[in-house]
Amino acid sequence: MSFQQLNLIDPILKALQTEGYTTPTPIQAQSIPIILQKKDLLGCAQTGTGKTAAFSIPTLQLLYQQRQQHREQKTIKALILTPTRELAIQIGDSLAAYGKHTGLKHLVIFGGVSQNPQTDALKKGVDILVATPGRLLDLMNQRFVHLDHIQMLILDEADRMLDMGFVHDVKKIIAKVPAKRQTLFFSATMPKEIQQLADSILNKPERVEVTPVSSTAETIQQEMYFVAKGDKKSLLNFVLQDKSIVTALVFTRTKHGADKVVKDLNKAGITAEAIHGNKSQNARQRALNNFKAHTTRVLVATDIAARGIDIDELAFVINYELPNIPETYVHRIGRTGRAGASGKAISFCDEEEKEYLKDIEKLIGVKVPVNDSHPHPLAQLTSQERILQDLKKQPHHNKPSSAEKQRNNRRRNNNTRGGNNKAKGGSSGMSGARPSGKRA
Repeated sequence: MSFQQLNLIDPILKALQTEGYTTPTPIQAQSIPIILQKKDLLGCAQTGTGKTAAFSIPTLQLLYQQRQQHREQKTIKALILTPTRELAIQIGDSLAAYGKHTGLKHLVIFGGVSQNPQTDALKKGVDILVATPGRLLDLMNQRFVHLDHIQMLILDEADRMLDMGFVHDVKKIIAKVPAKRQTLFFSATMPKEIQQLADSILNKPERVEVTPVSSTAETIQQEMYFVAKGDKKSLLNFVLQDKSIVTALVFTRTKHGADKVVKDLNKAGITAEAIHGNKSQNARQRALNNFKAHTTRVLVATDIAARGIDIDELAFVINYELPNIPETYVHRIGRTGRAGASGKAISFCDEEEKEYLKDIEKLIGVKVPVNDSHPHPLAQLTSQERILQDLKKQPHHNKPSSAEKQRNNRRRNNNTRGGNNKAKGGSSGMSGARPSGKRA
């Protein structure tokens, strides 16, 4: 199937051709016709499946066609809610690319920056508003944003909004949107709370489900490196000696871990920056832009910060630490191999992380191939050695402390000296000491 077969208008087809897009992904092929019929849609698709284009393209087309029939109005007609600044910017970039020949105006608003440029743009009028919940509510309360004329409401990464505690804000915003509207609801996973939210705002939706979260794209080559925890730093340097790795996205479980990896890489002469929750919005965006421009070779990220990062042609993802939640592994390596492109996911696994690996392989239904041709292979312990190692880890409550050992040694020495004195005294008495009670 081609985009021409989806009944798209010439201005959008021309833009897609410029971007080099010819074949829609499954989520696009299934969603676009439904949305163009002005039906509500419930889309369940993980990141990397092309869902941003799946809702952006038909939204642009419907609004363009409407404007051709009616006089242009300076009111917000479509609202796209998304949980993070990075996702909002990504969606804004997509709207700019696909809608460059439509004349439609869009605006991206988010917190952490001055609101003045955003409010100035709102006063001039926009057709499509992309927003994070917090900043949108703030501007609504200041009466800079009015949602009375919304015709299309799109919720992207709904499960992420739940994780970040935005659901109550989202409900407040939805209460201000006209009941008569078209609603598009996208989520990578469908926990109970998200399903309940979807049921409450959708009207007889069509459901599209593509690539369940338990699967990984076939285009991603996966490799597992078993390595001691203390050797991970050296192993990462070894892997990055490969000049074919132009850029790599490296994942850690913690913010502190991300900063430490960046420090170690910079010491080794490898340009790296971290992106996590403790970084300011501007710092995160700057690091992302540097990475996209190849100024920075390695971007080290935590899972929360990385959700929504959209980087074209990202070929390498490295799990410096395996995630303790198996679904997170799927999301992580989904950063590469996007929209049919090939990619490679390399994971480091130490002794303690082997349980995480079992859970991951159980979820994805695939045994991840092991690469042991590296200078830091993890020593494989025999059953007896593993038992001894486990015993060493266990607390030895009955084992005397060093202080107790010293006290025991002193007692033993005192007893030895006392015993010797008694022995000497007994010997001299037997050899003719004066009887007690008698004078010489």
